[in-house]
Amino acid sequence: MPSSLFFSGVFDLPWWGLVLVALALTHVTIASVTIFLHRHQAHRALDLHPLASHFFRFWLWLTTGMVTKEWAAVHRKHHAKCDTPEDPHSPQVLGIQRVLWRGVFLYVREARKPETIVRYGHGTPDDWIERHVYSRHKILGIVAMGVLDMLLFGVLPGALILLVQIVWIPFWAAGVVNGIGHYWGYRNWPAPDASTNISPIGILIGGEELHNNHHAFPSSARLSYKWYEFDVGWLYIRVLQALGLATVKHVAPTPRFTAAPRPVVDPDTVQAVIRCHYDVLTRYGRSLKQAYAEELGRLRRVAPEDARALRGVRRWLVRDERALDASRRERLARALRGSKALDTMYAMRGELTALWSRSSATGEQLARQLQDWCQRAEASGIAPLAAFSRRLRCYA
Repeated sequence: MPSSLFFSGVFDLPWWGLVLVALALTHVTIASVTIFLHRHQAHRALDLHPLASHFFRFWLWLTTGMVTKEWAAVHRKHHAKCDTPEDPHSPQVLGIQRVLWRGVFLYVREARKPETIVRYGHGTPDDWIERHVYSRHKILGIVAMGVLDMLLFGVLPGALILLVQIVWIPFWAAGVVNGIGHYWGYRNWPAPDASTNISPIGILIGGEELHNNHHAFPSSARLSYKWYEFDVGWLYIRVLQALGLATVKHVAPTPRFTAAPRPVVDPDTVQAVIRCHYDVLTRYGRSLKQAYAEELGRLRRVAPEDARALRGVRRWLVRDERALDASRRERLARALRGSKALDTMYAMRGELTALWSRSSATGEQLARQLQDWCQRAEASGIAPLAAFSRRLRCYA
C-alpha cells in the first residue's frame, strides 16, 4: 500500500469535508438508535423488515458496541420506574450534572444487572449472530470501524472520526436526552414524570428531543405531535414504509369531537376520553388556569392574604399530586382552602384521572361515573369547569 494512501486515505478530503463525513456517520447511528433500538425494539411501535433490522443491528455493532437486549432492558426499566429512586438515570433523583456528563456510566452499571436484563430484556434478537458475534465481541465492531475510517480518510482524520462516533451516543443519548429531557424544556402533556421536550425541531438526536411527547405516548412511532414540531426519525420511518421496509403499528391518538355534547355519556365516550386522556388533562389544565386567574383577581379584592398564598402554588395546580413532595402538597392544600372553586376543580381533576387509573369497572359503570362527574361539574357554578365538561361530552 503506498504511503500516501496510508496517511491520506482513499478520500483526500478537506477539513470541512471530514466534518461533514463525521456528522453523516453519526447521524446514521442516531437514526439506528431511535428507529431500531428505541421505537422498534424497546416499544414495538413499528415492525421492521429483516433487511432493515439487521442493517441497524450491524451498524450499531460497528459504531457503539451496544447490545440490543441490554439497551431495551435499561430503557424499559426507565419507563417503568421513571423519576423514582429505581430509575437508572433520572436527573430528578441523581442530579442533572451526573446524568448529563456521566450518563453512559449509569447505563453501563444498569446493563450489568442480570435482574434488569431478565425482567425487561424480553423479545429482543437472540439468533446465532447476536449470541456469537454482536453480544460476545462488542469491541470488535468498533475496531473494524476504526480500521475502515483510517483506510478511507487517513490515520489521523480516521481516528478523529472514530472518536466522534464513539462519544456521540453516550453524550447525546445517555447524557442529553436522559438528562436535559427530564430537567429542562417545554411540556405538551401532563405526564406523571418530569419529561420535557428539549426542542420542537428533532434533527440532532433523531427526534428524541421530543421526549415529553414520547413519555406521554411511549408506543407511538411518531414523536412529534404539534403542528410546529418536526421528528426526522418519523420522516425516515415513512421512507422505510414507502419502500416496504417498515410497518407502523402505533401512533399517538388524535382526538375527534362530535358537533354537540352528548346528552348522556355512553361507553364509547368513555373509551374516547381514556384513549385521549392526555389531551383531556391538557384541556382541563387550561380550564384550571382560567379559573385560577378569575379567583386570583377576586381574592386580591376581598382576601389579599389568600391571594398571596395562591400565587405561590400556581405551578403546582396542574401537576399530578404524586409528583409533589409532602411539604408542597400541604402548602397547596392550605392555599386551596381559600378558594372553594379551585379546591373543587383540583379535587375533581383527581376524580377524572381515576377513570383511567387501572380501573376494574365495566364500560357501563365508567359511563355512569363520568355522567355523574359531568353533572356535578356543570352544576358547580364554576364557568370554566362547566365549559370543560360540555367539551368532554363531545369526545368521539
